Amino acid sequence: MADKQYYYGLGRRKSSVAKVRVYPGQGGMTINGKPVEEVLTTLHSRSVAEAPLHVANIDSSVQVVATAKGGGVSGWAGAVSLGIARALLVMDPNLRPTLKRAGLLTRDSRVKESKKYGLKRARKAPQYTKR
Repeated sequence: MADKQYYYGLGRRKSSVAKVRVYPGQGGMTINGKPVEEVLTTLHSRSVAEAPLHVANIDSSVQVVATAKGGGVSGWAGAVSLGIARALLVMDPNLRPTLKRAGLLTRDSRVKESKKYGLKRARKAPQYTKR
């Protein structure tokens, strides 16, 4: 598959980074060399990752090969989604209004808040004792 023409997109979510290649041809998606069903086991995370393909109505006409690192499964799903959307933009710039309207081109910038000293977590304080 290395000799075929592909479209590249990079996606990030939380601390996850996904490098996505979209190949024209038969459908299918692999993440880290495994089928998407093995990596993204929940239906919600799978639908998040495949959302750009459904919105653009090209589910079965492209093959997606992604490499995801860092974070967890939820972050991987969001990162793969953004990577696919960006790769589809390179493939066909006319899809931009459709993907933009669905909110698939915006990077979700929410990350875990850092822990503060004197507290147990970012905002949880130790239990107050009066006496």
